[in-house]
Amino acid sequence: MDVELSSKKFVFLGDVMLGRGVNETFRDMPPRHVWGNTFDIIRSADFSLINLECALTYHEKEWEKTPKVFFYKADPGPAMVALNEANISCTCLANNHTLDFQEDGLVDTIRYLDDAGICRVGAGMNIEEAGAPVFRDVGEVTVGLVAFTNNEPAFAATEDSPGVNYVPLYLGLGALGPIRDAIKRAKRLSDLVIVSVHWSPNMAFYPSLDFRLAAHAMVDAGADVIHGHSAHNFQGVELYRGKPIMYSTGDFIDDYAIDPIYRNDWSFIFILNLDGNSIESIDLIPVHLSYTETNLATGREFIEIAERMENLSEEFGTRVVLSKNKLTIPIMEERAAGTI
Repeated sequence: MDVELSSKKFVFLGDVMLGRGVNETFRDMPPRHVWGNTFDIIRSADFSLINLECALTYHEKEWEKTPKVFFYKADPGPAMVALNEANISCTCLANNHTLDFQEDGLVDTIRYLDDAGICRVGAGMNIEEAGAPVFRDVGEVTVGLVAFTNNEPAFAATEDSPGVNYVPLYLGLGALGPIRDAIKRAKRLSDLVIVSVHWSPNMAFYPSLDFRLAAHAMVDAGADVIHGHSAHNFQGVELYRGKPIMYSTGDFIDDYAIDPIYRNDWSFIFILNLDGNSIESIDLIPVHLSYTETNLATGREFIEIAERMENLSEEFGTRVVLSKNKLTIPIMEERAAGTI
């Protein structure tokens, strides 16, 4: 008998940094406060993926092997409460802050996430684990996840030491060999393949041609969704072969200074609406990041955030429809019309 596949909502967020000032607020406020009034939307998702931009550790010794300016870590107790209460399903650990407190900090992070049942991808106890796809059942849909970063090469995992899945994209598409292999492996064992990638220089409105070619190559290899982050501000969404490429999902929680041009305090909750195994549409809900807390954008700010995403996505030929409280990219509708 055929199984009827139900609709699902998959939430994607950008950088979630729970260290420094955010960690300080945990001492005075309930951990869930960091999500502001976005909490119910995120918690109600069938699946959620974030880039966790900090270590979860009490380890105090900072990374010393190479020069570094910023070091982020959160106390595991309240940080895990924040993640658990928001029902976060999975974290990307392939980024340039996971080892800010050395390998011990990464090992702690892995342990806390594993103990909580929150899946993690893109880092591990060795390169085999860091580069391997991770699988998550979401109802009747099996999700395969692959993650990597082109930042902080000194953080790279090796055959016998923990670290991140580092891929030097400056070497060109040839460097994507292991990623293609991981995507193909994930494709054989899952219904939907997501690639989460920490790339791009800070503060950039558009992905470089190299990154666009890399994203296209990953879709050609079998990826269904590209979840990009690292730029700190959001970038436009491209549909390539009908597959969404979110080049940069921006920041989501932090204590960062605000750039008045790139507006790293503007972002979105990215919601993929699935009909069975197919992505029907993407809803983008504008948010505003204040110091250590994120809330839904309102009024003129909502309009400005929405207009920026419309304009940036239009550069890729992506149609974005504005409604009262969100933007929508109607993928199924575009496919039926033969425009993608």
